Amino acid sequence: MKRKHAQVRDKNSSTSKSNKAAANTPFPLAAAIEKQIKATIPSELAERVNKATDKKQIISSNYPYERMMKGSLYDEEIKLLHIELVKMQAWANKTGERIVAIFEGRDAAGKGGTIKRFTEHLNPRGARVTALAKPSETESGQWYFQRYVEHMPTKGEIVFFDRSWYNRAGVEHVMGFCNPKEYLEFMRQAPEFERMLVRSGIRLFKFWFSVSRAEQLRRFIARAQDPLKQWKLSPMDVESLGRWDAYTEARDAMLFYTDTADAPWTIIRSDCKKRARLNTIKFLLRSIPYDGKIEKHLRDIDPLIIGSSKEIYELGEKCV
Repeated sequence: MKRKHAQVRDKNSSTSKSNKAAANTPFPLAAAIEKQIKATIPSELAERVNKATDKKQIISSNYPYERMMKGSLYDEEIKLLHIELVKMQAWANKTGERIVAIFEGRDAAGKGGTIKRFTEHLNPRGARVTALAKPSETESGQWYFQRYVEHMPTKGEIVFFDRSWYNRAGVEHVMGFCNPKEYLEFMRQAPEFERMLVRSGIRLFKFWFSVSRAEQLRRFIARAQDPLKQWKLSPMDVESLGRWDAYTEARDAMLFYTDTADAPWTIIRSDCKKRARLNTIKFLLRSIPYDGKIEKHLRDIDPLIIGSSKEIYELGEKCV
């Protein structure tokens, strides 16, 4: 019996040592991030992020709240919203409704985490997440929107796009992966493409997650230090740190050309992930006439957190 316990202790000790070793292994991109910070991030901003040791503190100067949302309040609300989401999915399945929600925003803006909260308790047979890799050689020779059409929902299905065709308006344009002619043609075609989707009966939601520069930097540093989150960072993500202004210009142009009556953009200020998730879920649920909706669970959408591009950016949101 003693020998068995000794073996268990040895195994646990070995596991603990391997975990510590993994945690102490230098992250290959850590040096690149540090270099980008020194070269491209304003010193005042970098110092502010460095001094913000309280994780619950909001460090953006333009965010409407000083503290992150309390976990107890969030847990209470998200549970009720998950029940509403299940009801909404049952209604979509029964009626044959097709729903598409696209999630866009800068790196580390909170898109993936929000999608996870949407799908956490949904039936995976009727709800799926689409996150496409870079196009293959064959796809690169096709009509730009073609590979996205293949992932549109059938009757009764909900599809969440973790980034979408708007890659061309953002990363492809900023990083030079498309030429000016391709970029301008995308801006012309995107509203027409979305108009066709909507007129075909698809309920289309376009969410832009707006994270401040300070909070984005804090999240990048946190990811680099966490072995379980380092996979979220790529060399291109690190490069984006130094192209903040270029991405801002690309975002503004995208909103100007593609924020239409048929397919409007909804902006979410996402420095506080919990507030961003709750308000995004409430917005979508309030927009869909599903059976058994409990309206009081969807009240209190925060106009300081979510709204149209005009409403949010006129509040002084400069993403700093």
